[in-house]
Amino acid sequence: MSTLEGTLERITFHSETDGYTVARVQPRDKQYVVTVVGKLLGVRVGESLELEGTWADHAEHGKQFVVERYRTLLPATVEGIRRYLGSGLIKGVGPATAKKIAETFGSYTLHVIEHEPHRLIEVPGLGRKRAEVIQQAWAEQQEIKSIMLFLQELELTPGLAIRIYKQYGSQSLNIVQETPYRLADEVYGIGFLTADTIAQSMGIPHDSPQRIGAGLRFVLGEAANDGDCFLPWDELVAKGAKLLGCEPPAVAATLEAIAITREVALKTWDGQRCVYLLPFDRAEHGLAERLRELMLGTSEIANFYRRANWQRVFAFLAEKRGIDLAVKQREAVKMALTNKVSILTGEPGTGKSTTLRTVVAALRQRGETVLLASPTGRAAKRLAEATGAEATTIHRMLEYSPAGGSHFKRNAEYPLETSFVVIDEVSMLDLLLANNLLKAIPRGAHLLLVGDADQLPSVGPGRVLRDLLDSLAVPSVHLDEIFRQAADSGIITNAHRINSGEIPITQGMADFFFFTAPQPQPCAELVVELVTQRIPNKFGLDPRRDIQVLSPMHRGEAGVASLNGLLQAALNPQREGHAEKVFGSITFRLGDRVMQMRNNYDLDVYNGDIGEVVALDSVEQLMTVRYDAERDVAYDFALLDELTHAYAISIHKSQGAEYPCVVIPLLMQHYNLLQRNLIYTGVTRAKRLVVLAGDKRALARAVANNEVTQRYTGLARRL
Repeated sequence: MSTLEGTLERITFHSETDGYTVARVQPRDKQYVVTVVGKLLGVRVGESLELEGTWADHAEHGKQFVVERYRTLLPATVEGIRRYLGSGLIKGVGPATAKKIAETFGSYTLHVIEHEPHRLIEVPGLGRKRAEVIQQAWAEQQEIKSIMLFLQELELTPGLAIRIYKQYGSQSLNIVQETPYRLADEVYGIGFLTADTIAQSMGIPHDSPQRIGAGLRFVLGEAANDGDCFLPWDELVAKGAKLLGCEPPAVAATLEAIAITREVALKTWDGQRCVYLLPFDRAEHGLAERLRELMLGTSEIANFYRRANWQRVFAFLAEKRGIDLAVKQREAVKMALTNKVSILTGEPGTGKSTTLRTVVAALRQRGETVLLASPTGRAAKRLAEATGAEATTIHRMLEYSPAGGSHFKRNAEYPLETSFVVIDEVSMLDLLLANNLLKAIPRGAHLLLVGDADQLPSVGPGRVLRDLLDSLAVPSVHLDEIFRQAADSGIITNAHRINSGEIPITQGMADFFFFTAPQPQPCAELVVELVTQRIPNKFGLDPRRDIQVLSPMHRGEAGVASLNGLLQAALNPQREGHAEKVFGSITFRLGDRVMQMRNNYDLDVYNGDIGEVVALDSVEQLMTVRYDAERDVAYDFALLDELTHAYAISIHKSQGAEYPCVVIPLLMQHYNLLQRNLIYTGVTRAKRLVVLAGDKRALARAVANNEVTQRYTGLARRL
């Protein structure tokens, strides 16, 4: 093992994902530089490093120093300090400010920042507020670096160190070392396996109840990510034993213990013991209770319309509003106005929007307050366009607040100020959000749930719409008549054919096409050509804003990840002088189409939201994304793992959205994912044009496969 001490002159390559770095270091007291390679977490240009490793000859790049371990030494020279501070280490300090600070304090600069930060106002042009920001950023950086150095032996990423610090602040290192399994429950991006790596390195026994309990919670959490609200006891024990490498009796014993201490909840469904994480048990129970309470109560609206002359009501609406309804639409209007809770379902083109407009018009005629909302911003925009009434997201309607113990200001103690609530796209509504919604509905108000039960279920746990329909506890009307105007649309005609198990018509349609390319690579190339050339040339659509590629899967040559790389290269290539930010395997550029990957309540952005990168600031370490063409959200560089490219997205992520054109690759490579509700959901996202590309056998497989993935839910039983 050799030792090399020197100053970091340049970082040639650095991976945010695993910390692997290629850099140039000037050895101490030497005038030349050498190449060093290895995992260097959080290092900065200008830092002095003490490296341990071995010298090696690379066939292409020559002599290199391969780093095994290292420690950082603060720079000693004024020039080293200037470069160190100006390297992006501290938010708000670029090269110019770093130069002023270093010139003012010389070799004492770092001592002043750490121990006498009040003196920073001596720097020309540096005010008290900015001095405080610099001192705070410096303190944060030192804490993060200490976490990084602890984690480097475990080969964990720098990004995780930053997330740990943001969660726990100055207590970070203590929590990592003393209660590592907390990280799996509380820090985004750290699952059980990562926390277990830390715990095992500190000698926590393989079969300790602490470890087994954390593993069982992880298995239940992974099940929730797949849509399940609980797992049967035997299935949970088997999965836990496999994950942990422990004997099933030991796992079952720990499960019994954490059930007694109420760390998990037990229910018996159909004679089978089932295990819930507490939030999902409480949410199912709360949702069922609140629905029963609402349905049992009465309202002024219901009392009025139960006595109404409906012939006159509909005649008035036809005359004054120009709304003439079919028989089932009239049934739906009556249902919504005479029942406290009701459900309206229907496929595209069956008149759900017209029915909703009628309900809203009737209520406004009486002077009632009506609130309309959807699970996502995109769906809310569609709802507003369809009804001519203002609509918002459920989160905004419930007034989410990061402060305090509750996510939402609106709840049972502070309910919504309304007499009628309409929720659209209810197939997207997961259990937890549904429970929070029901808490905020006033006792005397109505709730109308609208959706298409044949769409994919929610990304989050539960299948709220399907469970409510299956329970038969809530009045519902299903619209099934396709109206003439809708019947002229190839998209709507084919959506109904798909939903009925019939192959869509792709010949002679003006808005529905199929292009054959049965092999993955040619299919991917065809998709790029369609998006960038053929569709824009024929239909005049903007390839970056009007066309959305929807793929059934993430991996593979025609999967989301690969297509995003190809489409970014074609639509937004690297250009000299244009800012970009490399984060892990992704390069973000100005103008990129990006998607939020998780709910971030602090930033008020949610899983599936799509925006455009409009600013990159390397000094402030911020990337700004514009959502809905009007709202700018600034992301700290450390949070960029919440974003991904959105030139192509999964069909699941497209729920609730509508695009002028969708392009869907379908291949036999996607075989296990080819389901009717998947292709139906994808096709119904299109407003003007659907283009399918791939293998017609894959299309036939998807249409024929009506096996819906079952979810473990208890809501229907509780109702």
